Amino acid sequence: MTVATALVSGRQASPQLVEDAVRRAMQKADLGAVGGVLLFLTPEFARHPESAVLAAARLTRCTQVFGCVAAGICNEREWRLDGPAAAAMVIGDGLSLVSTGDDSPLLCCTSSPFPSSWANSRRFGLHFHGSNGQGAVWQSARLAGQGIAETHLQGAALETLLSAGVQPLGEEHLVSAVRGYDLLSVDGKPALDHLLDALPAAWRERAPLPLHLINVCTTTRSGESLCAAIITANADASLTLSTALQPGDSFRWGIRDPLAAADEMATLLAGATTTQPDFALYFSCIGRGPWFYGDQDQDLAALTRRFPGMPVIGAYGTGQIAFHDKNSRQLQNAVVAALYRKDPDVQPQP
Repeated sequence: MTVATALVSGRQASPQLVEDAVRRAMQKADLGAVGGVLLFLTPEFARHPESAVLAAARLTRCTQVFGCVAAGICNEREWRLDGPAAAAMVIGDGLSLVSTGDDSPLLCCTSSPFPSSWANSRRFGLHFHGSNGQGAVWQSARLAGQGIAETHLQGAALETLLSAGVQPLGEEHLVSAVRGYDLLSVDGKPALDHLLDALPAAWRERAPLPLHLINVCTTTRSGESLCAAIITANADASLTLSTALQPGDSFRWGIRDPLAAADEMATLLAGATTTQPDFALYFSCIGRGPWFYGDQDQDLAALTRRFPGMPVIGAYGTGQIAFHDKNSRQLQNAVVAALYRKDPDVQPQP
């Protein structure tokens, strides 16, 4: 087997826990030489990640160890959101992790704010920065001091799928007035009042109003769908958004509903052009996953159900990074799935 994963949990965040995960993955893969290791660790490793990363490099005799500390981790068999755990994927037999200067999509992990230089590029991956400053990323078996790590998985064709998990409500509306990131009015009505009119009756009656489950959905000129989160409702009936809008912009209100999100993920997977990937990477929001679906990650289950037996490694973070055409951006409450097939002659797809 070219690729294999393992996930191991324990009582303490230790290099031995990482060695156990990597060793199990190597035994499953039965590789003569490892061309790279993807390593994702839970926040308990954030205090001393260096020894964990070095343990993976020593055991595999491979310096191409890439990954990050995340809010939670998973593979094709299970997920972990609390307690020390390590997930490892080993690759080989023509596959490797390399730096690249061409236009190939880059896998990235960051614990820093999304760099503006990434906007005009093709990057995908995960952002995680915990409430207590927890976060660490690494590449080439070394911690990245700037909180940014990126690599190219060479030897396989890539197809990425993005599930925003938002159900649009009603028709499009026009932005009437804004103040920076504050949406002041829509169609001439105060933004909060307009939102309340658009919501289903059952949602309007919820107290407090679940703003974290409501989005503003727009479409860029290139056809990319974007969903801005509502940060807060203000005393003047304005709404502070995660993305600034402009007067005259059109948008639709949207809600995050588990059934609609699960249906969207299943539809995306059914339409994947890579009919039988060899392995996949999976990046989800900590606000989606098992907590969103009620102690089960329906998105991960849909992925493994669509491609049974396929090795998967993934992580849950505070932001997901995806690209459309040649533009990348950071999202929230989304799922990014990267499907790989060992066929270097096939060009990557956005």
